[in-house]
Amino acid sequence: MKNKYVFVTVMLAVLLFLSVGLTKIYVNHEEENKSEEYTVVTSFYPMYIAALNIVGDCENVKLENLSEPQTGCLHDYQLTPADMQLLSTADAFVINGGGIESFLGEVAEQYPDLKIIDASERVDLLEDNAHAWMSITDYMVQIETITEGLSELDAEDAGTFLANAESYLNKLQGLKAQADEVKQFTEGQNVVIFHEAYEYVAEEYGMNVSYGMDLDEERQVSAGEVAEVVRQVKEGGVKVILAEELYGKDMGDTVESETDAKVCYLDALVRGEYEADSYLNAMQNNITLLKEAFADEKDY
Repeated sequence: MKNKYVFVTVMLAVLLFLSVGLTKIYVNHEEENKSEEYTVVTSFYPMYIAALNIVGDCENVKLENLSEPQTGCLHDYQLTPADMQLLSTADAFVINGGGIESFLGEVAEQYPDLKIIDASERVDLLEDNAHAWMSITDYMVQIETITEGLSELDAEDAGTFLANAESYLNKLQGLKAQADEVKQFTEGQNVVIFHEAYEYVAEEYGMNVSYGMDLDEERQVSAGEVAEVVRQVKEGGVKVILAEELYGKDMGDTVESETDAKVCYLDALVRGEYEADSYLNAMQNNITLLKEAFADEKDY
């Protein structure tokens, strides 16, 4: 009887050993066949939406955004410990470039091996103004640049990135065609802008910026500046002012009360929902607003 118990014990030990061994072999096999995961971090909202459309449903890519969706433009943005922790996990950092990310030097110093994809690398930026995503044409160049950068990092998914980018670019081309149609109303028109991002809008639609000021949460406007804006509007024959409602509404109301100009409040596309079509929807609305604002003013 004692030998029987010994035999059973030995058999159970053998089965346990075989079970553990087979499990380890299976786990190792799965790990070997599992594709490497890449973490891509974007600097702020428009870059996140761009990368989101390129990455799509790739299971190998984890996409994160550095700043919250409501942060807006990154002027004077200060990196937080949480930001630095996130960047420590990143394989690639997608930035707009052109000085928007003023903290880039700190990132490069802390993480010298981090691959940085500068979306504006091949964009002809306006002087001291890198809000290139506000031009559909320049945004399309940014999409191509980001796609190439991500494809170099993750060759396995490069085909998917290219296909996703092509689909997105086709949608953007449809928006560009609409913008070109609106250009018949906007070309040659003098405008005043209350946000430097709209310099790119003016350029794309063939407008002349006769005067501009950059309004944000910290900008205090003097009575003299208000008078100057009113003068520029009247002397320049300006019929439409381009502004962001969040920071330009007070000034817009003042100018509308003292001149014949009307204010067109456009989305600067620096905040919004984290959805793939967010840029498309916001830009579509901008095109509609521009057409409504200028169609009645065009003397043709």
